[in-house]
Amino acid sequence: MKSINNIFKEKQHVLSIFFTAGFPNLEDTTKIIAELSTNNVDFIEVGLPYSDPLADGPTIQDSSQVALQNGMNLDVVFEQLKTIKDTNTTPLLLMGYLNQVIKYGEDKFCQQCKDCGVETVIIPDLPMLEYKNHYQQLFDRYGITNVFLITPHTSEARIRKIDALTKAFIYVVASASITGAKGEVSQQQINYFERIKAMNLQSNLIIGFGISDKETFATACQFANGAIIGSAFIKHLDTNGVARIGEFVQGILE
Repeated sequence: MKSINNIFKEKQHVLSIFFTAGFPNLEDTTKIIAELSTNNVDFIEVGLPYSDPLADGPTIQDSSQVALQNGMNLDVVFEQLKTIKDTNTTPLLLMGYLNQVIKYGEDKFCQQCKDCGVETVIIPDLPMLEYKNHYQQLFDRYGITNVFLITPHTSEARIRKIDALTKAFIYVVASASITGAKGEVSQQQINYFERIKAMNLQSNLIIGFGISDKETFATACQFANGAIIGSAFIKHLDTNGVARIGEFVQGILE
């Protein structure tokens, strides 16, 4: 499996797709990864279903609820990912919440990530101070990189601190709201992207929340190294199934 940092060295406009593990069906996780990889998605963000996903909008919340009803949990998703460790070449990220990690067991969670070949996690509600005091050392022990999020309201001082701690990329949240397709990118968002770009940060930047189609992806790529698409993909997946994943991805990349 390639490292995310190598992806950024090889490509200018990086496309990542988010989906919820266990949606629409429990056994679809590895099938979705295979289809996304075949269709040249650069890295894949695997969402860990959670009963109270604070950062997620209705589409991802609903997919999370379906996945939980299907029987998805951390043990199941880790077992699924282990089955493709030796064949999948596309970097995988896990996106979940701090309470999931704590409840599962911090060391157990990290060891499972390592056993699956997962080197990067996104935990939106992990406080920076808690990361620096505890999780940074824990993650370093297992070779795991944490991704921090910034929003239009994040201060420059905090962004600089995040930049210094970042090893993979900074997740630039496109708006101060939950996930979900928002249509075209607004001028207010462009002003925000320009402000972040002008900071000349050392880290790679990936824009997410509201990126939904070829046009919004292209706009994001003007100001960052690439973008993550989540809700729009999940809607397509729900309507069209795993077999038509290629249509969605090629519609972004063509």
